[in-house]
Amino acid sequence: MKRILAIFVCTFISLGIFFGFSFNAHAQLKSKAELEVDLKNLEALIEQQKNNIDQKQKESASLSRDISILQDKIKQSQLQIKLHEASITHLTQNISEKDKNIESLDEKVSREKDSLAQILRKASYIDTYSLIDFGLQSQNLSDFFIDSDSFLTLQRALNKSFADLRVTKADVVAAKTDLEEAKAEEQAIKIAKELEKKKVESNQKDKKNLLTETKGQEAVYQKIQKDLVAQAAKIRATLFELSGSKAISFGVAYDLAVKAQKLTGIRPALLLGIITEESNLGQNVGKGNWLVDMHPTRDRPLFADICARLGLNPDNMLVSKKQWYGYGGAMGPAQFIPSTWVLYENKVASLTGHTPANPWLPEDAFTASALLLRDNGAIAYNRASEQRSAVCYLAGCGNAKKKSYQFYGNDVMAFADKYEAQIKILQGN
Repeated sequence: MKRILAIFVCTFISLGIFFGFSFNAHAQLKSKAELEVDLKNLEALIEQQKNNIDQKQKESASLSRDISILQDKIKQSQLQIKLHEASITHLTQNISEKDKNIESLDEKVSREKDSLAQILRKASYIDTYSLIDFGLQSQNLSDFFIDSDSFLTLQRALNKSFADLRVTKADVVAAKTDLEEAKAEEQAIKIAKELEKKKVESNQKDKKNLLTETKGQEAVYQKIQKDLVAQAAKIRATLFELSGSKAISFGVAYDLAVKAQKLTGIRPALLLGIITEESNLGQNVGKGNWLVDMHPTRDRPLFADICARLGLNPDNMLVSKKQWYGYGGAMGPAQFIPSTWVLYENKVASLTGHTPANPWLPEDAFTASALLLRDNGAIAYNRASEQRSAVCYLAGCGNAKKKSYQFYGNDVMAFADKYEAQIKILQGN
């Protein structure tokens, strides 16, 4: 019996081994602290650059001002890329620590299972004896009570071992969830970094075009600025790319956005920004197959039903591919997954008059997107609510404050600012 108790004590002592991994974290504490300082410094520089751009945009339009704004935007994006790189390094360290944590927890589960198995074997052996047997085998009454107490201690040890095992398994599940979230966050930042690179290229191209068109002369620039009719015609004819549907002209897209505004109150520039962002997130968007990339139980049956009601062959309809954040299967310009689309299709049909509503039809997609933005809390010309609703559009409102998803809201608002300026030209302002 004393040997059994010794085994039990060793089991509890061995649990202390689990905590050994935590001391290793201190070895990287300095580098992590330095990295966090770098992140804060970069964030401050980016904010300063943003303030510079905001101030310059309030100045009267001039060639030097617009060139300066483009240069500041390029610098801001380059700083943002550095911030993303530092964030990825920071997350990589966290992921490494989480991997070690899970490894330690797995080892702890294994040890606890072994200890539990030993206790169960001893308990099973003891269960074959009755209390009378213990009494008869004891040399005296004192030994009998010692054996009896040892048996009760063994039962308590067994209960505690079960409890410890349940807690450790829960810790493993929590640690693995944290790891998956960290990996998803890392992927989000990598995508944000690629989008910032595209911004640099776009702003550099805009700067080059501006200098080419004006030949670097202020007088030529001012003449172009005054020619609003020509600018408006050029803007209206520009192609507006749509995910999952054929491109339409910006003029048509703007008209659809204005119609959606009348129905929902959502600012046209914000809606156009969302649709643009959904079409520019990456090569995987709109290139997937419903049987491969769509959630098998949540979305596939609904997708088949949507296609059947629209008279479409689901095998011929492209959807988004699986992404870093989970299943794909998003449909059309607004990139709604089937399980979300069915929540809005009746409302969309009642507003557009299209029955059933079609997620690949630009008017229906624009209307559905505006409804979702409104449900996410967007208030026209309230920048904070618009940006938050955009992040909700990507990751759900539960993740609206997470730094790793802010790139989406920032991108949408940048597109919205660009389109707001173009809309003013279309309106003759």
